[in-house]
Amino acid sequence: MNSNVKKLLDLRERKGRILQMGGSKSVEKQHERSKLTARERIDLLFDAGTFMEVDALVKHRCTLFGMEGKELPADAVVTGSGKINGNNAFVAAEDFTVMAGTFGEMHGKKICKVIDAAAKCGSPFIQIIDSGGARLQEGQDSSEIYAQLFRRHTLYSGVIPQITLLLGSCGGGAAYGPALSDFIIMVDGISRMYMGGPAFVKTMLGENKTEEELGGAKLHSEITGLCDFVAKDDREAIGIVKELLSLLPSNNREKPPIVKTEDDPGRLNKGIIDILPEDSRVPFDMYRIIREIVDNGYFLEYKARFAKNMITCFARLNGQPVGILANNSMVMGGVIDVGAANKHARFVRICDAYNIPIIHIQDSPAVMIGQNEEKRGIIKHGSKMLHAVTEASVPKVTLVIRHSYAGAQLCMCNVPLGADFVFAWPTAEITLVGPETAASILFAKEIAGAENPKEVEEKRIKEYRDVWVNPYMAAERGYIDDVIEPESTRAVLINALNLLKDKVDEKPWKKHGIIQL
Repeated sequence: MNSNVKKLLDLRERKGRILQMGGSKSVEKQHERSKLTARERIDLLFDAGTFMEVDALVKHRCTLFGMEGKELPADAVVTGSGKINGNNAFVAAEDFTVMAGTFGEMHGKKICKVIDAAAKCGSPFIQIIDSGGARLQEGQDSSEIYAQLFRRHTLYSGVIPQITLLLGSCGGGAAYGPALSDFIIMVDGISRMYMGGPAFVKTMLGENKTEEELGGAKLHSEITGLCDFVAKDDREAIGIVKELLSLLPSNNREKPPIVKTEDDPGRLNKGIIDILPEDSRVPFDMYRIIREIVDNGYFLEYKARFAKNMITCFARLNGQPVGILANNSMVMGGVIDVGAANKHARFVRICDAYNIPIIHIQDSPAVMIGQNEEKRGIIKHGSKMLHAVTEASVPKVTLVIRHSYAGAQLCMCNVPLGADFVFAWPTAEITLVGPETAASILFAKEIAGAENPKEVEEKRIKEYRDVWVNPYMAAERGYIDDVIEPESTRAVLINALNLLKDKVDEKPWKKHGIIQL
């Protein structure tokens, strides 16, 4: 056997050991936890035969605390690139079968290298997190690389889509990584993300808490709002990534992909007005309105379990991806609270970063008031909505189907806040405040001094309603562009987007706005 053949066999042997990951027993344990291995996840994520691994031969250089000479295949993270839905994408998948996927110096350098490559090539980056956290044996070497990675997440934010597949644990400072990405997908009962785990919390605070209580998918999808999508297992989570990437451009210089949906752009929305109750105070299913308008009734909901009074979703109109924000009267009457404000503002900024037109569907009677909401910071958080819609330079179209009152009207993007078009149904109520509120203030003395206060109050409420609570006063003053037939909604929105496809929106030069955080 000549020397070249020996060298080739040596290479194959080295890579063969790496492909074994942490060994058969570790792989078996991973499967027993209802989790796929890093390489199985990559196989599912990328189009067949397209994945190209890099830095498989990288090794750690730590010699402390039993690490000298310790073999860690691929240093517990698989990195590389391939095609997803036919488009280039990059990945870093932590391998829990190798030293619990812990994050060390070379492990981190591999991730930094691949996210740099993704940014250079203008392609999405997916990080698959399944890790025991920082590799303590490497001490500050590990911490330094965390900082380098977090800086990259921040620099490339809004430049290339960054998606976190959180398919295991992510504790301590490492949890900032998912938070700095654009989207976080978690698996129910499997994914955990926290600043301190149960042992640490017990030692420092004397509290007995489980991993699920400290940072499970339920906590982050329903309470903190940090998690954007929840899946039942690894396979479904990976499917969400593919679905999401089908709606996003590869980078911020491209437009999102337009596809043929076979749904007639001129299709009438027959009977859509019947979804609304005759009494505007009665809630209704906003999801039915959205399904009726969009292509083939399809949408991908964002933060579905969080702040349910605000619906945020991706959909298509005539094949064009759009971001839809709609008030949900089935929850809190569609009133905007702190959670809804944060959910709205972040979604607007995501759409704007990736050139996705924004559609607002208004049906909100108010921004939440009261001492409890003031303590939560409703003014501070509500202002983020105004900041986000004003800064957004993508096409912005607003549809008012019912309530459009006071501050909620502004937060849901009216003309002064930057809407390019505002259309209303004849059922729209575009006014400063509701008639009951107005009458109780404007005619307080008259009502209080009347022989029949109830009769006078009802008369004054009707008077205010007849004058202001409709779409026509706003139309007369040019505050909206048109009152449309509800059945023509889909066609009107598509036409507006066609007009705006080459929109140019120049704003004053600045480094960045000073948004309330």
